[in-house]
Amino acid sequence: MRTLKLTISYDGTAYAGWQVQPERKTVQGTLESAVEKITGEHLRTIASGRTDAGVHAIAQLVCLRTESNLPADVLQRAINAELPRDLAVLEVVEVPEDFHPIRDAVRKRYRYVIHDGPVREVFRRHYCWRYGRGRLDAAAMHRAAAALPGTHDFSSFETAGAERESSVRTIFDIRVERGRGDSDDFVTIEVEADGFLYNMVRAIVGTLVEVGRGAQNERWPAEVLKAADRRTAGPTAPPQGLFLVRVDY
Repeated sequence: MRTLKLTISYDGTAYAGWQVQPERKTVQGTLESAVEKITGEHLRTIASGRTDAGVHAIAQLVCLRTESNLPADVLQRAINAELPRDLAVLEVVEVPEDFHPIRDAVRKRYRYVIHDGPVREVFRRHYCWRYGRGRLDAAAMHRAAAALPGTHDFSSFETAGAERESSVRTIFDIRVERGRGDSDDFVTIEVEADGFLYNMVRAIVGTLVEVGRGAQNERWPAEVLKAADRRTAGPTAPPQGLFLVRVDY
């Protein structure tokens, strides 16, 4: 029995999230179906985290155990041949038997994209939050976000629905920038931490947008963090602007 680590990339638009669900199209179900066609095994994969419906991944890490003797590069090509165009295996490598994509992860980085230009984006609408109520103050959002790095109880940014032993996490880096890429009509928020609570990034984004639109001052996110109460924070940002950028081990 071999343990393989797959790095995969996907456009989450057409999926009901990562996790297998009855009668719904999911990333996990689609990947496992492709693997079964190649190996003949009905395998269960484990990802570094469960992305929600509409959320994308630039580099998600997935682990599986197989009895197949096919070389890793052959498996990669064969699985990709069975996958739809919105899902791809970027790399397959053999890892020790005790490797675990959740337990062994030390850092994850997410990116969130907001479009606040005067005219809606037609071709990138599935990959950003269309904020159509005026220009956001990205510099104020960046200054406000400075309260969040460090080890804290992030209960204020956790949506109910996932069982966690602790709401304490460590944010290593958070930054808000305007104009990354080809247009000043986009605001990008990147967050890197040792782990994330359910909807944590989207709640942080929704909170910073309240600052960016002038509804709250720059000190407010620090007050929200201290409160440890989800009701004090901003709304949960929509899923389509969120990307899992990478997972470090």
